[in-house]
Amino acid sequence: MKLLKVSGLIIGIVILLVLSSGLYINFAKPDVGAAPDIKVSMDSSSIERGKYLATNVAVCMDCHSQRDWTLFSGPVSKDKEGIGGEKFGSEAGFPGNIYSTNLTPYQLSSWTDGEIYRAITSGVSKNGRALFPVMGYHRFGQMDKEDVYNIIAYLRTLRSIPNDVPETELDFPVSLLNKLSPTPATHQTRPPVSDTVRYGAYLVNAAGCVDCHSRQEKGKIVPGSEFGGGMEFRQPAGIIRAPNITMHRETGIGAWTEELFVNRFKGYADSGYHPKTLSKGDLNSPMPWTMYAGMSREDLQAIYAYLKTVKPKVSPVQIRNYEQ
Repeated sequence: MKLLKVSGLIIGIVILLVLSSGLYINFAKPDVGAAPDIKVSMDSSSIERGKYLATNVAVCMDCHSQRDWTLFSGPVSKDKEGIGGEKFGSEAGFPGNIYSTNLTPYQLSSWTDGEIYRAITSGVSKNGRALFPVMGYHRFGQMDKEDVYNIIAYLRTLRSIPNDVPETELDFPVSLLNKLSPTPATHQTRPPVSDTVRYGAYLVNAAGCVDCHSRQEKGKIVPGSEFGGGMEFRQPAGIIRAPNITMHRETGIGAWTEELFVNRFKGYADSGYHPKTLSKGDLNSPMPWTMYAGMSREDLQAIYAYLKTVKPKVSPVQIRNYEQ
């Protein structure tokens, strides 16, 4: 009888601790501090830099626009840039239904620069809600602070497009655990272009290459799989897997020259390029080729230089041309 009482007491204490922890997380998190009081510069060079980053490097316009998935690589639909509403749903393997925010002034005109900055770099929205980390705020928080400011400046110039986006709804217990995800920014200074490998690493972080070109389990990158491919993208027609972009000669891009690597992107920026119309049963590449194609040759060369320093990995997911 005494043993049963002790066991009951221990179970009660455990339940109390679990409930207390849950309540603490629910009401005390996220806790990254108040949005800073900042005012970004709206000069032309800041806006132009911000446009380049948001459109061609960090590709904010990838998730925060309406994309035409009837065409290869889902290019942004005309006049739909920044309107948000892209769904990352349970049918695609996400823990609930996540919707990207409308980044045009229709939504953000009521946000301060500091509130936008906190969302981009720390993952907390204007109302204090924790953003789901399909938004790469952990990476953006490692960018140069001035680059983030430039992105904010560019967003302020977007045409206001009415589009009321549904609220994100996460499944339990992810809805609770997600509140632990936001963290304060840890900015770095953008390396000089002349420091090619470090500069390439900076661009790779901003572009999120490792997020897709690695295996993931429960929303986290499997250690040791970085850049080796394997992330699955569920589509109505089946599953497509991100390829290996390490320098392994058979299963990665080890046989690619720098010129081949750069031209693989720049081909989508050619004036003669027209995306292929896909049939209903076709798999589509989630890679926003036309956006990344807008990167300068110098920046693409730096990315290639960095990837050459990554340990080659053997992967069954090989590079292929999805348009063939």
